[in-house]
Amino acid sequence: MAALLVAVIALILPGSAAARTDDNQAHSDHWGVIARNTIGSPVAELRNGPYGPFGVTGAAARPPYGRGSLGIEVADRSTTLTPPSEKVDFGNEVDFFGKQLLGLRRVGFHVFQTRENVFDYGGGPTNMPNIRFEIDPNVTSMPTDDYSTLVWVPTASPVTSGWSPFLDATRTGYWYLTGGETTCNQAAQCTFAQLKASFTNVNARPTVYTVAVGKGRDFMWIGAVDGLRLNDYVYDFERDGVKVLHSK
Repeated sequence: MAALLVAVIALILPGSAAARTDDNQAHSDHWGVIARNTIGSPVAELRNGPYGPFGVTGAAARPPYGRGSLGIEVADRSTTLTPPSEKVDFGNEVDFFGKQLLGLRRVGFHVFQTRENVFDYGGGPTNMPNIRFEIDPNVTSMPTDDYSTLVWVPTASPVTSGWSPFLDATRTGYWYLTGGETTCNQAAQCTFAQLKASFTNVNARPTVYTVAVGKGRDFMWIGAVDGLRLNDYVYDFERDGVKVLHSK
């Protein structure tokens, strides 16, 4: 692991804030709360655990990678804005910039879900965090449109008191774009395959600005995420930073 991190750091240009954008070039220092996408006073913090809850054993009782995870806490009625709920994005604004979105083949994560998130906070089984890509849609017919957010909304976790197995965003849940650049929007949700086809149908070559794990603005949620997968790399959230693991 130490050798891998040294190799990653060595490939970043000395004295420059810019990093290469290969799949495995994600510098730990470039991960954090994206301030401009955060509303209210939510928490998105690298932490140890969570372990448990009490009485739970096996894979559901511990983080899937290492000892830590990304802890997330958002509230539903805590601001004077409309809607009044909080929002947070924890991500990387540097290392994925300029990558071709349609090169995304594998994506997903693990979630620490609680019964309270499901039954007490109003969101039900699909009260879950998201994966978000800020992108330049590059739609030929919309030359002045240079921004949209691509969002993956997971289905319900099969585990409601502990860590889920890997939730595969290419096979489960749905995707949408916030800017209406393709047929995939909040009113017409798409599978991963349909999403890719929707870009091809409008002759688009979308590129990535940022990658993030986020929650809000909707229901209260308190839990954790680990093992964010992007193609052949897993981003392991640990208390001392984000580790890059190669995984086929």
